[in-house]
Amino acid sequence: MSDGSLYPYVLQPKLAPAIWGGSDLVKEFGKDGDPQTKIGESWECWDENRVANGTLAGQTVAQLRASLGAKLLASIDPARIFPILTKIIDACDSLSVQVHPGDAYAQRVEHQPNGKTECWYVLQAKPGAALVMGWTRDTTREEYEQRVADGSLGEILRRVPIEAGDAFYIPAGTLHAIGAGIVIFETQQASDLTYRIFDWNRVGPDGKPRELHVQKAGDVLNYKAGTSNALSELAYAYEGFQRTALIADSHFIVERVTATETPASMGTHDRPLIVMTLEDELELTCDDGSAQLHCYQTALVPAAAQNVRISGNGPASPFMLVTPPASAETMKQRLHDAGVAQPVIEQFLAQFAPD
Repeated sequence: MSDGSLYPYVLQPKLAPAIWGGSDLVKEFGKDGDPQTKIGESWECWDENRVANGTLAGQTVAQLRASLGAKLLASIDPARIFPILTKIIDACDSLSVQVHPGDAYAQRVEHQPNGKTECWYVLQAKPGAALVMGWTRDTTREEYEQRVADGSLGEILRRVPIEAGDAFYIPAGTLHAIGAGIVIFETQQASDLTYRIFDWNRVGPDGKPRELHVQKAGDVLNYKAGTSNALSELAYAYEGFQRTALIADSHFIVERVTATETPASMGTHDRPLIVMTLEDELELTCDDGSAQLHCYQTALVPAAAQNVRISGNGPASPFMLVTPPASAETMKQRLHDAGVAQPVIEQFLAQFAPD
């Protein structure tokens, strides 16, 4: 008999102030915060976020890991931090130029379980907005360090124009920065390891320049010329939903999915599901209970629920869906089952192959 624990857990986000943040997360995205404070990030699904609804209200995701184990996570190790962190980032001003380490470096040098590969889906972008994505040409550690020292690093930063709806993949080691006037949905490995290289000559709240991590960044940077642009997406139909595959690597699968007023049932396939609404509301229903998600709210569906019925409040209600893959074959098999041609599958997945 069910203990009533397998239902969609609506998560209370964590808001993170930042000198480059703005007021949009409160004013436009409905987050509970001070609109006079510069808020840079809303951590939507994070190990320390608390459940806001149902019988498990007040418990953190970490506590759910401990109490539910495989019911929440299936074969994912419940003793380790929840593997995925999702955020909404409001870049009112430009973020610092930075890089993240991979798993091996994070374990060896930082004594942390994993590094940080991430990806972005652009929710909003002002005219002329751009990202920094790698170098304009091949460079070396020696040149990198010299340009940091003499202030000329900006001369070889590669800028990529963007618009709403673009998706980008940022594997560990990629030099990057989010430019001003951009709101992004970010999915990443659950790590906050960031090596800051250049901060546009700003000062922090204490009036001093923020710390740079030039040497550690130098250890992990990819010095080849940047080639990444907005990803080629793949639209397909599966389990009664119109879906657009955005990202599919070994850490996370990210999709933009459309629900309708007619409920359809989505399988968990032995993985927890992270669902974030966009501009419309959703109703999520499992056997043990339902949840109403307002715009830009996030819910976590436990793996053992097996299915979640999803309905929107109109003919087309889009939402973001993030899952940790069971294996490297997870997305390939799903697309195959959906009837996508093998060459199309291979072309899409090639975007996430290691260099």
